[in-house]
Amino acid sequence: MKGLTSRFAILSATAMSAVLSTPAMAQDSGEEAFDSNTIIVTARRTEERLQDVPISISVYSQADISKRNIVNSADLATYTPSLSVNSKFGPEKASFSIRGFVQDLGTVPSVGVYFADTVAPRAGGATTSGEGAGVGSMFDLQNVQVLKGPQGTLFGRNTTGGAVLLVPNKPTDLLEGYVEGSYGNYDMRRVQAVLNVPLADTFKVRLGVDRMKRDGYIHNLTDIGPSRFNNTDYIAARLSVLAELTPDLENYTVATYTKSDTNGTVPKVIAYNPKSGFGSFAARQIAGEASVGGGWWDVSNTDAYARNKFTTWQIINTTTWQASDNLTVKNIVSYGQFQEVARQTLEGEYYYIPDGVSPYGTINPFINLIHLGNFPNFKNADEETITEELQLQGRTSDGKLTWQAGGYFEQANPMGYNVQFTPFLLNCVDPYQYQCFGISPTSSSISAPWQKRSYSSRAIYAQGTYNFTDQLALTAGARYTWDKQSYEYDGTGIFFETPFVPSWYCNNPLINGLIVNGVNTGQKKPIAPMDFKQCYAKDTAKSDKPTWTIDLEYKPTTDILLFAKWTRGYRAGGVNPTYIPFNAWGPEKVDTYELGTKTSWYSGALKGYFNLTGFYNDFRDQQIQATLVAKQGAPLLGGTAIINAGKSRIWGIEVDASVTVADILKLDAGYTYLNTKLQELSGIPADDLVPWVPGASSWSRVVPTAVVGGPLSLSPKHRLTLTGTLNLPVPESAGKLSVGATFVYTAKQYASRADDIAWNNYTNPPAGTTSTDWIVFADVMPPRNPGLMPSTKLLNLNANWDSIFGSPIDAAFFMTNVTNEKFPVNVVNGFNSFGLESQIVNEPRMYGVRLKLRFGG
Repeated sequence: MKGLTSRFAILSATAMSAVLSTPAMAQDSGEEAFDSNTIIVTARRTEERLQDVPISISVYSQADISKRNIVNSADLATYTPSLSVNSKFGPEKASFSIRGFVQDLGTVPSVGVYFADTVAPRAGGATTSGEGAGVGSMFDLQNVQVLKGPQGTLFGRNTTGGAVLLVPNKPTDLLEGYVEGSYGNYDMRRVQAVLNVPLADTFKVRLGVDRMKRDGYIHNLTDIGPSRFNNTDYIAARLSVLAELTPDLENYTVATYTKSDTNGTVPKVIAYNPKSGFGSFAARQIAGEASVGGGWWDVSNTDAYARNKFTTWQIINTTTWQASDNLTVKNIVSYGQFQEVARQTLEGEYYYIPDGVSPYGTINPFINLIHLGNFPNFKNADEETITEELQLQGRTSDGKLTWQAGGYFEQANPMGYNVQFTPFLLNCVDPYQYQCFGISPTSSSISAPWQKRSYSSRAIYAQGTYNFTDQLALTAGARYTWDKQSYEYDGTGIFFETPFVPSWYCNNPLINGLIVNGVNTGQKKPIAPMDFKQCYAKDTAKSDKPTWTIDLEYKPTTDILLFAKWTRGYRAGGVNPTYIPFNAWGPEKVDTYELGTKTSWYSGALKGYFNLTGFYNDFRDQQIQATLVAKQGAPLLGGTAIINAGKSRIWGIEVDASVTVADILKLDAGYTYLNTKLQELSGIPADDLVPWVPGASSWSRVVPTAVVGGPLSLSPKHRLTLTGTLNLPVPESAGKLSVGATFVYTAKQYASRADDIAWNNYTNPPAGTTSTDWIVFADVMPPRNPGLMPSTKLLNLNANWDSIFGSPIDAAFFMTNVTNEKFPVNVVNGFNSFGLESQIVNEPRMYGVRLKLRFGG
């Protein structure tokens, strides 16, 4: 912490004295534009018209965000073809996926999220969280840009999938602002307020606040812990200061703060394997839920301390110096922190012990199958991140060559131990006071890994566009990146061979078993709590790769762009010493080939644009998640690791179109066809059912989320969004009245292939067995492979009345999931380890009204 803080101070001083380029701007956040001629994006780190950028992009103005009621990253993914979201641990811990490039446990993001040109702070915890577009970031924006395909040449992290850019509104020279209030079902209440104050001609300040609360839509059938889950409760604040120090020197500072404190989420058990030792418990749970009328949004919680609390803050300083007419220098420095406390049941199980007694409505002894928690007085994630980027932008005197070059530095360090607290097969009065007794003398325990993750990334880059003629141009750029990830691990475990009497031991898998004083004994022996001298291990992963882009652009007219592009993408490797021999994974890389066209028209009664991109990805050493199934007698309980797949290919098309008829009717369409296939899978051992012995591998099977010849996870073949907006012909004195509807279709997709074996035995039972010997489903869903999520159809509506009778008051109504569709958004993958499967369920119908009072301007 001390060393990082001192480096930050040095870099901050450098930023104030160094010089930078004109800050990027995006489209005006006022009324929604009816043609693409006014949509300005910063996809190449400079201001450009959307139709002039050879990148497949989806852009949302603040008006779009409000009408669609986009509050978090999961909401954004709903409307964006090619963009999916992994919400396995709930919507507030969701991560993005573009074109089949996912982020799994412990990996760095495949989709970078940038706010004000700066990457989101790292998380460093054991589960996927942070590093994204969390709640509180979707207000007072100029726009949101979703860039599809590798963007590693110009952006700070070499992401293979793409990038999401959040561009906040900058302070203006007007005294203005607004107050907006929303109310809806589930007692939804939201207040947003923004005040812009020009303190002087050259010094302007903008302050914004966003506060939202909503009751959870997941109902808890037990009387343990909260009664509702998937609630919303956050506050976000943002302060922006723009200082025009001289006509050629500008300093822009943005400070953000977000705090979210909710009950988290609980998965819903949907199926079980009767042959599993846990099958009878899951059967009893499903029957118990049905007996009390449990439905789609009803679950059984067993974590009395359930909570998801996130705190994020970041300061971003951008200094811009217009050194000459042809040279601009920009420096961007940031410091941020991310902290998380997460406590939740991972499988959604309620395992009641005595037979013949219903657990519902009365607290009775039950088993904790596996819970995620934090060690008392410690956090699951506690990380600080500093970034520094120096940018040079210029052009030749004849204007034929425009270029930019720079260097990038990022360092993320833990601010203490990140400590998980995971009870397994225990009956606990209070696990945090160790008041537990074990169900299995060899397995019942609390796992408490003490962890520290450090990340560093350094890069140099350059890119330029040379215009051979007014119609033909060539863009070429390259970047070289050095990445390093360090992982410190203190594997502490707690057994309860005597009820309520904890026995501490050291579980260091780097030596394939339980150790005491460095000796592999294979036995559980007490040690002093948190005596790290016996348990400490450290591992480091380093990777460095070049990335590049080569793009040929041809414009037969000013409103038509044709482009052909080759881009190399790279994502850093990582390490987790928890699971040997899967403690490290290498970098992944992709070659992306794209052909595209952008066409627009603005004259006459018909205005619009049509953008089409075709792409082919040659994907190597892909990082995918795999379930580890422990051997009989092994000292570990199973787990989740990251492996490098051999080879994949991804191809498809993306369409983005808009047409406006006589400024009355606007139709927007987005479509993605995505065809993914895992071609090779190396490094997966064959089934080994030999019982474990000390010193041997602990794993009998390794079950990845994808199979050779099949599609990648979270990769629907079809995604379609259609939006229609009708401006009603009312007198001008009445204001502006519009109604809109959005239809979203998503084809079926695999969340995981880990359930394939159980499903195949269900559809084609081995001789002498029946289907129900292998899988029994809850009544709330038709039989299907539990890892395969069905196709979905969503309808959302909105109505807006702006400037009501000439006043500065706007009113709106919104409704999402109008038909109250029911579908899973992810699965947990518990079949192989625990003989049951759970899923995360979708958001039900939501509706509300909104009033906005504008002032000043």
